[in-house]
Amino acid sequence: MRSPHAILMAPSILAADFGYLADEIQAVERGGADLIHVDVMDGQFVPNITFGPALVEAARRATTLPLNLHLMMVNPESLIDAFAKAGADQIMVQAESSFTVHLHRTLGRIRDLGKSAGVAINPGSPLALIEEVLHMCDIVNVMTVNPGFGGQAFLPETMPKLRRLRALCDAAGRPEMRIMVDGGISVETAPIAVEAGADVLVAGSSVFGKPDYGQAIAAIRTAATTIEA
Repeated sequence: MRSPHAILMAPSILAADFGYLADEIQAVERGGADLIHVDVMDGQFVPNITFGPALVEAARRATTLPLNLHLMMVNPESLIDAFAKAGADQIMVQAESSFTVHLHRTLGRIRDLGKSAGVAINPGSPLALIEEVLHMCDIVNVMTVNPGFGGQAFLPETMPKLRRLRALCDAAGRPEMRIMVDGGISVETAPIAVEAGADVLVAGSSVFGKPDYGQAIAAIRTAATTIEA
């Protein structure tokens, strides 16, 4: 089921050159990005450790685009306020209770801070985890890889869940809900995800791994928006 929204491109700075991070962020902004996606990893939820509030603050100074944070961490509640203060515009936490213990409370806190709230759900997790908080979300991130590393292959078996989520949003009277896909998004896979209902595409190596970021962003967007309705 196609989304009623325009497609948004969200380059993931996990794939950027950290030595020139401000330049990299500004390059994708000039290249047509709509959001900057920031993967926050704590070394517990996933093996890697990436960004903290100080780096988010630096990213905020580098761009006028919205900063979309995915907190891949245990107990994200402990850092919600710090990330909001650092300049995050959208904050997504994991739906799984072993990582975000009080999901309802955490989403409420994000909203109280004036930020867009969202949840991310892993490939092996059911939509039942988010049904009771869907009314509190502005965006849902359906992971199309298992989180933790960039450059992984897209998992097509997540598409039925994506279709069910789009139908669930429509049935709940939430057609404005944004649905993000994150993992393995490229010219080849973006049309598959959009056909299933996604409208926000996170792209890492398929943008930052190309010589011309603007051309890479445009190619993915074109591929995603020219599929048959």
